[in-house]
Amino acid sequence: MKRLYISIVISVITALFLINWGVDKLAESYTQTVTENNETNELVLYKKLIQGIVEELSATVHGLDPSKSNAESMEVLLKQKVALLAQEYQLTIILEEASNLALPPSLQKQLTQTGALLLSSGHNSYLLKKLPNQPNWLVRLQMLKQEELPHSNLLLTSLLYLGVCSLLVLWLLPLTHRLYLLTQTAANIGDGHLTARLPSSKFSYINQFETNFNKMAAQIETLVTDNKMLARSLSHDIRTPLACLRFGIEAALDCQDMDKKNHYINKMDAEITRMENMTAAFLTYASLERKSLSLNKKKQNINLLIKTLTEDFTPLAHKNKLTINTELPETDVKIEVDSHWCYLAIQNLVGNAIQYAEHKVLISLHQNNENSITISIDDDGKGIPEEDVHQIFKPFVKLSNSSREQENFGLGLATTAKVMEWHHGSITAKPSIKLSGLSCQITFPF
Repeated sequence: MKRLYISIVISVITALFLINWGVDKLAESYTQTVTENNETNELVLYKKLIQGIVEELSATVHGLDPSKSNAESMEVLLKQKVALLAQEYQLTIILEEASNLALPPSLQKQLTQTGALLLSSGHNSYLLKKLPNQPNWLVRLQMLKQEELPHSNLLLTSLLYLGVCSLLVLWLLPLTHRLYLLTQTAANIGDGHLTARLPSSKFSYINQFETNFNKMAAQIETLVTDNKMLARSLSHDIRTPLACLRFGIEAALDCQDMDKKNHYINKMDAEITRMENMTAAFLTYASLERKSLSLNKKKQNINLLIKTLTEDFTPLAHKNKLTINTELPETDVKIEVDSHWCYLAIQNLVGNAIQYAEHKVLISLHQNNENSITISIDDDGKGIPEEDVHQIFKPFVKLSNSSREQENFGLGLATTAKVMEWHHGSITAKPSIKLSGLSCQITFPF
């Protein structure tokens, strides 16, 4: 989920920065273009306007003698005409004396050339032009202050949110696709296709969730398969003792000899005991999944655990005229396991080896690397055909064609395999190299 949160934050922040930058660039380009166009058109208009004003003022004083005696009357006449034009055009038009304005020679020439001289003062701009035949007078036309161009805030805001939404949609596409596949897979499992799994993807935001989902699906498949197998095995295995019970009851009812009657009753009692043991074993195995939720993992000394187990099995080994040897490292090996279930897992393997060994059983422990250890249980029995080795860890499997036909309902090794699954370990079986029989190996991770 951390990856999901980080990707959301990065996507949103990236979207805001990129789209903000893009919208700013777009608005800046648009504003600059419009401003340049407006300024060009506006300047041309003002230059034409001041040219017309100058021509009209020139026509007003045309024919007047520019002598000193007429200078005052000419000034009054020009100022009156300028005031009239300013009122008429609703513009600021001023008549100024050329001597009041100090300009370099290069700019002085522009006062008489076509167009006019554009000057700026603060935020205001104005045009200056000399009157023809009246070099002492300048016409000053104040340009209106350019207002800020009206930006379309709605358009820019819409572009911003549209860009953010587009990037979020692009980010959401992989997520929604994976959620769709997850929904389809769950529906397939619900329809009975228990082998359905969610395919892995490197570009998924919810890898951990998908992994846990597939793990859950595998556990459901195993649980349902085990329950079906339990029901089939129980219904199959219970028929024989029931038939024996019915036969014993009928024989006991028909028999008049008390010794034979007691013999039949003892046989029925043995069958009932077998049925009880079988039912208890089946129910115990069926409840293993629930017990896996209450594992109590702690650091355990595996050397000491194997020594204790060897001592516990020594009387049974002597009874079967066997010897149990151990090969343990000098340094104690400690790993985090549930001591009860770890002991039970090894116990089932050792008990199975004692049952089929001829003279010797060997228990060895070695550390593979810094990440795992392996416990091997070897015997010198007849072994198991290679084609049947992979089946012995399945529940309710009895190798009837093998010298190792199970007498404990085929659940011991299956329980060991289940315990190894809880501890994220593994269990394997192969012909023994050290002895002539079978070698079962269980590997625990640190």
